[in-house]
Amino acid sequence: MKTIRIGCGAGYSGDRIEPALELAEHGELDYLVFECLAERTIALAQLARARDPAAGYDPLLLARMQAVLPACVARGVRIITNMGAANPLAAAAAVRGLAASLGLTGLNVAAITGDDVLDVVRTGGFTILETGEAVASLGRSLVSANAYLGAEPIVAALAGGADVIIAGRIADPSMFVAAAMRELGWAADAWPLLGCGTVAGHLLECAGQVTGGYFADPSFKDVEDLARLGFPIAEISEDGGLVITKVPGSGGRVTVATCTEQLLYEIHDPAVYTTPDTIADFSGVRLTEIAPDRVRVEGARGQSRTGTLKVSLGYNDGFIGEGQISYAGSGAAARAELARAVVEERLRLAGVRLDQLRCDFIGIDALHRSRLAAARGEPYEVRLRVAGWTKTMADAIRVGNEVEALYTNGPAGGAGVVKSAREVLAIASTLIPRDLVTWHVNTEAV
Repeated sequence: MKTIRIGCGAGYSGDRIEPALELAEHGELDYLVFECLAERTIALAQLARARDPAAGYDPLLLARMQAVLPACVARGVRIITNMGAANPLAAAAAVRGLAASLGLTGLNVAAITGDDVLDVVRTGGFTILETGEAVASLGRSLVSANAYLGAEPIVAALAGGADVIIAGRIADPSMFVAAAMRELGWAADAWPLLGCGTVAGHLLECAGQVTGGYFADPSFKDVEDLARLGFPIAEISEDGGLVITKVPGSGGRVTVATCTEQLLYEIHDPAVYTTPDTIADFSGVRLTEIAPDRVRVEGARGQSRTGTLKVSLGYNDGFIGEGQISYAGSGAAARAELARAVVEERLRLAGVRLDQLRCDFIGIDALHRSRLAAARGEPYEVRLRVAGWTKTMADAIRVGNEVEALYTNGPAGGAGVVKSAREVLAIASTLIPRDLVTWHVNTEAV
């Protein structure tokens, strides 16, 4: 029975590069996948492309490709990634230029386009899932709309001989499903098998999370050699069999517990995990440790896909001004509390228009707020964070300025001020009919 090995070389845009090289050189892979695109990431990329038509792809694309391309070409490892973000065509051209400079001629690089559906959602009567309001209500504030494509365009690119495939908004597990479909002969309506491929993609898509990274909790869930955390590998068989593992000798661990945590990550109803390829059912998944750092995954299922695709919407939603300052020593908490009161009053006196103001005492209530913050005596040090959500950049700037003014205007002992003001890029989602989305594959050789 044929089995393929797929490694995940990144779980987000800024992830480490060294584990991907380790996979390329020592993972005995057939495919190396880089999953680097979050909802907000692609909206920011669309803004970057609007400023510069040659920009809009992942800023670490060329650094990653420079690290792994020689090893992948030498070993026949194909690369699939969504690092094209808002500009897959420019990303593919950049990778071809890099490959040529490395002397890697004959390499076929494909770009997948068609996920940008901004014009479609602007003119259609679609509804924002989170609020029930019309997408049209966003008006000119709507800056991006990207549909989650599935495995099909990647399968087409692979069938066309692509060695490196660069897409924009592809659903995370679909990049792994596509490799299995192409190599193992799975049909686009082989729903049970696509469910197995989807669970493989879901377990791998966050890279080091499943090999112990996000799992680690000293003395409770210890993980060995975390600084050299190895990234995961999926061994997928024709019948949907799946084993999760990593490069022998790399840091981290693969256990039933690490896989269980990742299996539950970002899952609402485990029996109805909707992707562009299938509606996967993880409720019957069974995990078995068959050897050190080898976990067998069984019991995933799938059913026919929906007639719609999810679309990630990015829109301008005002500005946030922020300032932080630290207090230490005797009375640190009382001085921080006074500083908060001073800033709030100063913003009121100055007529700063705030839609929302949040003040946190980092180390006391910043994460779980006051109702859950346990009283543990007087803290030695406290950092005050003040953040205001406003309609204008000018008002946002005033928030940080008032925190900075605490330096000389009291209370005593403030230090370490930082301040910032930025535009808020918010994310929402909608559903559109699948037949309104048309993807394209552009493949060129180096």
